[in-house]
Amino acid sequence: MALRVVRLFVPTGAAAFRAGAAVRTAGIHTSTVRNLRYGWWAYALGERTTPRFKENSKIFCIDGNLASGKGALAQKLADKLGMLYMPEPDVHYLDKMTSEKVPLDTSFNGNCSLEKFYMDPKARDGNSYRLQAWMYLMRLLQYTDAIEHLLTTGQGVVLERSPFSDLVFVEAMFKQGYIRKECVDHYNEIKSVSICEFLPPHLVIYVDSPAEEVQKKLKASGKPYLQNVPLAYLKSIETSYKTTFLPKISEESEVLAYDTTQAQDIERVAEDIDYLKFEKGPWLEQDDVTFHHMRMLVEDKQKVANMAAIPRYIPEVTIGAHEFDKGFYSFKSLPGKRYAEGYNEDAGDKGIWLK
Repeated sequence: MALRVVRLFVPTGAAAFRAGAAVRTAGIHTSTVRNLRYGWWAYALGERTTPRFKENSKIFCIDGNLASGKGALAQKLADKLGMLYMPEPDVHYLDKMTSEKVPLDTSFNGNCSLEKFYMDPKARDGNSYRLQAWMYLMRLLQYTDAIEHLLTTGQGVVLERSPFSDLVFVEAMFKQGYIRKECVDHYNEIKSVSICEFLPPHLVIYVDSPAEEVQKKLKASGKPYLQNVPLAYLKSIETSYKTTFLPKISEESEVLAYDTTQAQDIERVAEDIDYLKFEKGPWLEQDDVTFHHMRMLVEDKQKVANMAAIPRYIPEVTIGAHEFDKGFYSFKSLPGKRYAEGYNEDAGDKGIWLK
């Protein structure tokens, strides 16, 4: 059996995130789509990570409830500190990684819908847990992109949420009866075998917004599917943050907390960060050897994605062999998907026989 939450192909290497320019060298049969990648030879020839690190070569995660102002704070903080801002991923994050011109069908993106979750969180087709499982994978892939960027360039990254804080939605969903206990067990098993492979963020900034205020902002957004988000669900997210995630993550990461008004004062936030000593967590134990192995891991996106595919049957996300084959050939029939990038005539690729 195959799991629904893993797409057929996941891009590998830094090009998946940055979609950087191709590197071409002179010679016959040299493809323009080939990119120079970091590997064992690069390390053996002397490439090291630590010389790139500066004061702000860190990963910061901005957390909080829905519509709490996380995005605005993350963007301003990244601009202030000269870091890269990565907005929160959505269900189509894979499409961005593969530089799709238009988003692919949801059947290739977890077969789930955020809008449907808010409109019908107890849908009998299992959409709620399928969405949650898919979003965990998207956050995991984005987090590996952030680590890869940090190790490759030395530039720090500011994220909205992370796979470490993703559990608050699972707890809230279960508490409200949106998902079954078996789904929670499945999620916990996936997370236990995947999150342990990655270093936690250096800093978590929590924006504390009361659930009542969050609900008002959601209704004021004008989006139809956000008009009736239950207050109990929002309160469950807030409770999970304060009683589960923040106490746990504070053991390995620095934590700062602000209300929505304080979070708008970017000068104060930056000053508070300056006072932090960052004297705890596994980042302190790393050296060029461990960074080398970490960089090799985060470049292999397929390996990362496979961490979220465990051999456990759960009807919300599990499909059979025939359905998998149908999806496989459906994906391969899309323009530009039959062969490797740059070798598909139906996608407009030219001079294929010379590559």
